[in-house]
Amino acid sequence: MNYITGQSVPVGVGVKERICSEEDVQAVFAKKPLNGGIALVLKTLEEAVEPIVIHIVGSCRDLAAAISERPDLFRTKCKAIYLNAGTGYDDTNLEYNVALDAFSYSKLFMAPCPVYWMPCFHTTNVLEVGEYGTYYRFKQKEILPCLSEKVQNYFMYALGRVCDQRWLSYLERPVDQRLLEAHGNLYRNMWCTGGFLHMVGKTVTREGNIVPLTTEGIQPVFEFAPIKVTCDENGRTRWQHTEEASDKFIFRVLDLEAYEAAMTKALKQLLEKLP
Repeated sequence: MNYITGQSVPVGVGVKERICSEEDVQAVFAKKPLNGGIALVLKTLEEAVEPIVIHIVGSCRDLAAAISERPDLFRTKCKAIYLNAGTGYDDTNLEYNVALDAFSYSKLFMAPCPVYWMPCFHTTNVLEVGEYGTYYRFKQKEILPCLSEKVQNYFMYALGRVCDQRWLSYLERPVDQRLLEAHGNLYRNMWCTGGFLHMVGKTVTREGNIVPLTTEGIQPVFEFAPIKVTCDENGRTRWQHTEEASDKFIFRVLDLEAYEAAMTKALKQLLEKLP
């Protein structure tokens, strides 16, 4: 994707072991050199000219460790954390990302900066649109055929589990139409789209248009509602809406019927912009 977009996005490998206590955090920082993922987070914050936004789309391990070690950096340099994990209601059975490291997940709710919580599901692992869950899905042929050939090949390489080691040259070859058609007929589960748009001051209308949050008279398909929230070390949350000032927010679908189609249309608009 760096090659396709002309970017040079850095990468760091995260912590392998679970972090189940503050003692585990100290053990991570005692090892030298410091873990690549944590080091990248701290270096990025330290060098940031203005506050930055962090998205979590999996384990919370590295970020939780970084917050425990340098809360001052998150207080002054982190504009917001978008936390894609958990369940809006009924988290008796932990959602997958939470189960990876429940202790680390719980630490995110104590971060000294705004947290935009994006539960993956309204109710644990129920694959349907819900009020307090980001989940939606679409048939891949709604989007894949509309993308540039390079981007189509990017997805075909991943979805087709291609083992060709010449992965850069794979982007330049003609698209395998049989593979494209086969994967076009499959459904794709999605979660995180809304947070990336909200991060840059955008939202999605019920018609599926991407517009600035400040646009007057719009009917957005989702919002972030202020809440009071706690999370125990086992990864179980308790929250309620609040009208008081808060730096914690929860993703909320405002139109359950329009949400899936609107988000699919918005995602298509985004991916079509890739060269």
